[in-house]
Amino acid sequence: MAINLQKGQRIDIGLSSISVGLGWEPNEGTGAAFDLDASAFMIDDNRSIPEERYFVFYGNTDSPDGALHHTGDDPTGGNSDGGDDETIKVDLSKVDPRVKEILFVVTIHDAIARRQNYGQVRDSYIRIVDNATSQEIAKYELGEDFSIETGVEFGRLYLKDGQWKFEASGKGYKEDLAFFLSKYFKGQIIK
Repeated sequence: MAINLQKGQRIDIGLSSISVGLGWEPNEGTGAAFDLDASAFMIDDNRSIPEERYFVFYGNTDSPDGALHHTGDDPTGGNSDGGDDETIKVDLSKVDPRVKEILFVVTIHDAIARRQNYGQVRDSYIRIVDNATSQEIAKYELGEDFSIETGVEFGRLYLKDGQWKFEASGKGYKEDLAFFLSKYFKGQIIK
């Protein structure tokens, strides 16, 4: 039975092979399509990405340790009917030992130019699925939590006492992906 998470709630994962799925319903009749982008930041003890390639998104689909794989971009939210639109597959047994946290961020691509925000997005969620059984373990729905925000830290996997746990963090920002990169990566980003 899947757990419906509330903001700030934490659960033990207890699995090594999971998928983190993002879903939303496409915009209907209010202009341009909504392009939500799922990204993962693999963070070390210094609260930063050890190297640029530990930032996984549609432009860098695999982490160098083989632990994360982004399945691809959905520019409209129309890839599925009520299911996951973007997915990041996670193998926790392969995570580089420097990485202590994997932060999942969802941003609205070109939100400023398109005059879009989370208040206009319908039915957005993040969920964790057991890859072995395809069963949903936990789901965190955004609901009405955000209105003017354009980027959200949905949740994070973190290592505590040798075990991976998940927290539904739900922190909204009126920022784009570059903001999160500058927050967690100190080097120069090569375009």
